[in-house]
Amino acid sequence: MSKTCYENPRILDHKTLLKKLKLGIQLMELHDENPFKIRSYQSALTALERGDFDIMEVSDDQLSQINGVGKGIIEVIKNLKETETYPALEELLAKTPEGVLEILQIKGLGPKKVKALWEELGITSTHELMEACQSGIVAKTKGFGEKTQESIIQNLEFKASNAGKWLYADIESVIQNLFENLQKLGSKNQVALVGEFARKLEVISEAEFLVGTNDWNALKKSLKSFEEIDWNLSISGPQTWRGKMKEVDLKVVIHFCEVKDFVWKKLSLTAAKGHLISPVSETEVLAERIQKKDFDSEEEFFSKNGLQFIPAEMREGFGEVGLAKENKIPKLLEEKDLKGILHNHSTYSDGKHSLRQMAEYCKSLGYEYLGISDHSRTASYAGGLEIEKVIKQHAEIDELNKELAPFRIFKGIESDILGDGSLDYPNEVLASFDFIVSSVHSILNMDIKRATERLLKAIANPYTTILGHPTGRLLLRREGYPIDHKVVIDACAAHNVVIEINANPWRLDLDWRWVRYAMDQGVKLSINPDAHEMEGYADMKYGVLVGRKGGLTKEMTLNAMSLTDIAAYFADRKAGIQ
Repeated sequence: MSKTCYENPRILDHKTLLKKLKLGIQLMELHDENPFKIRSYQSALTALERGDFDIMEVSDDQLSQINGVGKGIIEVIKNLKETETYPALEELLAKTPEGVLEILQIKGLGPKKVKALWEELGITSTHELMEACQSGIVAKTKGFGEKTQESIIQNLEFKASNAGKWLYADIESVIQNLFENLQKLGSKNQVALVGEFARKLEVISEAEFLVGTNDWNALKKSLKSFEEIDWNLSISGPQTWRGKMKEVDLKVVIHFCEVKDFVWKKLSLTAAKGHLISPVSETEVLAERIQKKDFDSEEEFFSKNGLQFIPAEMREGFGEVGLAKENKIPKLLEEKDLKGILHNHSTYSDGKHSLRQMAEYCKSLGYEYLGISDHSRTASYAGGLEIEKVIKQHAEIDELNKELAPFRIFKGIESDILGDGSLDYPNEVLASFDFIVSSVHSILNMDIKRATERLLKAIANPYTTILGHPTGRLLLRREGYPIDHKVVIDACAAHNVVIEINANPWRLDLDWRWVRYAMDQGVKLSINPDAHEMEGYADMKYGVLVGRKGGLTKEMTLNAMSLTDIAAYFADRKAGIQ
């Protein structure tokens, strides 16, 4: 099971079932199964991934109507639904070392390369793989080479540094369920989420809770029999218990205090160290004021110390205490402030749902507008739009806008930023769009100078409306390409370019740590889900969370504009292009 994609072993859903099918195909390749059978399974998997349905809800007869899905794969799916596995998968797993399964998850290593490492070099663990790379053996193996070896080392180091860490979105329900179960242990107890999760960090390394109680013995007796957690009492103490979730690789920390100490303890445990050591006077830091315990609520604490209230998600030590001293903590953006959804994909490129479906669902959620921005032609791997397809899509948008009015679909494109910083179409085609999201998707190994210059050229292009996911990072999967954030943000300010906060939980890019600097330069941000299916709109929530961490306001958020205002914004911007 991938540590970066939580799967409750007792709950099989559409995505988890497809992941098990994919694993089976990988293992078939690894063990040299019949290539025709592998291709048949792969064809079926592709058809199922592209289908507009929940596989858990379709019958065998309905599956048989899907091109590429035969009797064999239907039987496999039936087994998965009933038992969450199937015989062939169990046989393949039984003859595959656990470490080899882990190696299969490393970016850039497909079944053929993993097979070579296993059979030719006897490598059956990531530790052995790292040793072989460091000794240079892997580079000398046929089909690898120095570049592949270096890439493996980097990916192994990245994987090791993120072991036991989770995306906020992937672990959210697990932590919330644990919180609710802790609340059930005693009606007189007080329970709070503290630490990273309380601050809505994009990556979570541990679930941390505070329990206030006046009956410690009863509480600890209940916790000892807590089914969800394996306690490690050897690293625990009388006021802090540590352990791990049984079903997922997540550390759990539970702090105890008396009920009378709950408020000040919660304040202290919620904040990052940087927040606690922020000065509040010439002689005292915030932590020292908290230790005085002369307040009954968080609101009273801040007020008593001459500080504006600081929302929990901002308590990171990034200058928020200084802002609070000057009463400059803004009213933060809320989900309800968003009026439309920009940067979305449809079946015109690599989306799962049609343009009509994406639009109608967006409208049903109460939004005023949708920005459709399928991939541009260079992104052939994602079905990027050739010019003829752009024309066809624009005609469909015109018809849908008549039908769905006053709701409106804006004509956009996610234009690839080419290697030299150019956009992906001639100017006459770029001019046909209402807005353009310019993003990097290829050649991600540039140094900081070249990567920054590439973005600067794209930003200077008058047709760039929004800079998409500025660093291209995939949290817990790959680091972003290096850029000079200040230079890039300053350029966006100079050219009136909006910067995206890509709300996909894997991205959350622009990083929240740069949001305040962007706003200070007058740069607007746009919360964009990069949705490839209707359900992807739900990711807007995570973009708002990290935007709030950076102090984002409604006024500085592009898609908090009303339909009338954003239509005028796009029109004015286009009119200004020489």
